[in-house]
Amino acid sequence: MKEAIVYGEPLHVEIVDSPIPTPGDDEVLIKVEVSGSNPKDWKYPFYSKRAFNSGDDIAGTIVSVGKSVLEFKPGDRVAAFHKMGANHGSFAEYAIAYAYTTFHIPASITFEEAATVPLASLTAAYGLWEELGLPAPWRPAPTVEIPLLIYGASTSVGIFAIKLAKLAGIGPIIGVAGAGAPVAREAGADFIVDYRNNDDIAGSIRAFLKPGQKLRYAWDTISEHGSYHHVIRALEPGLESKLCLILPERKFDDIDKATTTFSVAVVANAHGQNAARRDFAYIFYRQLTKWFQEGKFSGHRVDVVDGGLAGVEEALIALKAGKVSASKKVFRIKDTPGL
Repeated sequence: MKEAIVYGEPLHVEIVDSPIPTPGDDEVLIKVEVSGSNPKDWKYPFYSKRAFNSGDDIAGTIVSVGKSVLEFKPGDRVAAFHKMGANHGSFAEYAIAYAYTTFHIPASITFEEAATVPLASLTAAYGLWEELGLPAPWRPAPTVEIPLLIYGASTSVGIFAIKLAKLAGIGPIIGVAGAGAPVAREAGADFIVDYRNNDDIAGSIRAFLKPGQKLRYAWDTISEHGSYHHVIRALEPGLESKLCLILPERKFDDIDKATTTFSVAVVANAHGQNAARRDFAYIFYRQLTKWFQEGKFSGHRVDVVDGGLAGVEEALIALKAGKVSASKKVFRIKDTPGL
């Protein structure tokens, strides 16, 4: 099979011939129709100084399953979150995923749309319900308004955070975005603050609160370039407010921990040692299948990159340069030259 290997420094991609992998007992082998991409796809090879197939968003069909797998069979249309840093990622004709982070997709959902979902949606869910502790959609809806700030509202994680918060009845949702603001509004943000040429982002955020309303929850999907300082100034002062951040490699030493409660959403926990986080991923992905069937959930905007695996390098360079906004770059494997 063809497989794309990502090198971190300098950032480049080589397409190689590799054996088709065999799934382990709790794994599935997927024929990849479309692979998604994420900023971590260039970051992991760069920081680890290890060249490997770093793709983790899979959409395709089941080819074979391990002996302990019960709910999938060959031919099933699925999406999956591949274990980050492991072999046999999504930048290939065939990929491996654990069965519990694989989920069925109905015929109404294209592989292109499905490939935008696994990693970013689970990151958003961890932030909302595991880190911030907000009401989940499978619990009774809130009886009072719960204002929520999403900084980076047009990022993939931000878009999914908006959609999931809406499903849970959380709001009003105040998003912070730039050129991608229309996409955030389309996803369900009630108000948008444009961070561009704005000397008082925190004040602009608080201007949308009703008299006496307190902003106690924020999900910063950017977590760099000073974004969280604007968020902290917008939040209700005191430790009763909660801030969720991304970028687990950062220490955030410039945040005063005596006055601000914050945590970091780590999507790699889906395949980590914490059984509760693994179970959360399993339950969440099954809920996604149901929401897709009911028409209550959708993927992110799709930007199909020309050339299949031959387009991975171009896309990762664009991600590294910060040139991807309000859409997800995906690769149709069949478009790879030589297939």
